[in-house]
Amino acid sequence: MSALRPPATPETYRITGEAQGTTYAITYYSDRKLARKPQIDSIFKSLDASLSIYQPGSLISRFNASSEGIEMDEHLAYVVGKSMEIYRETGGLSDITVYPLVRAWGFGAKAPDEMPDSAAIRQMLPCVGSDKLKIEGRKLLKTTPCVQIDVNGIAQGYSVDVVAEFLEARGIHNYMVEIGGEIRTKGRKLPGNEPMKIGIETPSATEFDAPAIREVISIGTGAVTTSGSYRKFRESGGTRLSHIIDPKTGFPVQREIISATIVAPNAIIADGFDNALLAAGIDGAFEILTRHPEMQAYLIYRKPNGSIADTTSVGFGRYLVR
Repeated sequence: MSALRPPATPETYRITGEAQGTTYAITYYSDRKLARKPQIDSIFKSLDASLSIYQPGSLISRFNASSEGIEMDEHLAYVVGKSMEIYRETGGLSDITVYPLVRAWGFGAKAPDEMPDSAAIRQMLPCVGSDKLKIEGRKLLKTTPCVQIDVNGIAQGYSVDVVAEFLEARGIHNYMVEIGGEIRTKGRKLPGNEPMKIGIETPSATEFDAPAIREVISIGTGAVTTSGSYRKFRESGGTRLSHIIDPKTGFPVQREIISATIVAPNAIIADGFDNALLAAGIDGAFEILTRHPEMQAYLIYRKPNGSIADTTSVGFGRYLVR
């Protein structure tokens, strides 16, 4: 009678690469290789064919070029559906129809020759507003022909979820998925059974040019995303313009919050709300969080005297690693 084999020791597997205009890194722990890079790259290819504004033949590009609308696939249907929910729940602060404004302010694929003036913005505003979108079955329709959408503010979080769900379907239950800084984790680091840790950046107190780790968190099973007005900006006339556009005014957001980190059950929720919290300001952000107990947030903001401070939702403290 042969002796029982000892259980295999879990190993660390890493898959890294480039996708969606950024980098990705997947770490998982298993006693054998259960996921490979070609499978992950195939997932990104499928996502881009649906959601990428940089691919002329993608579904979203076809919608933007159409005058009435298109038939959606499962990726676009889910992302647009969730975006519409978040649009309603944030009072319109999160709005995927800001695409013409995003391009006008220089945050699209091609930088404009000059920044828009108030008259140019006023001309674009009739094309903005998710109330001009209509979903009928699998069809996404526009009630105003000039409406165009950009789901970049939520698509990366969705991509993180799709990759995480692929890993789980392969029998992987201890992992970290990171795409462009958006993260989802489950389980622990094996074989040491250590918690997975994530650093939250702090901007420099002066020129926002030297990010360092301000806090370290461990969230167990869930997702964490960060949106920061200090990360992506353009300069015009000596003023820094945030990449987050207020859909009501058409101008870049200028609020006291400079970084919003959200922990949520999945990455599409965290990613969908983080920009809205920046746009809402401190009081508005806490109003949104009160209605969403499934989310916790860590907010870094600039005080009237120019110094930087932070504040958190009530339940965020349990994630902090002391």
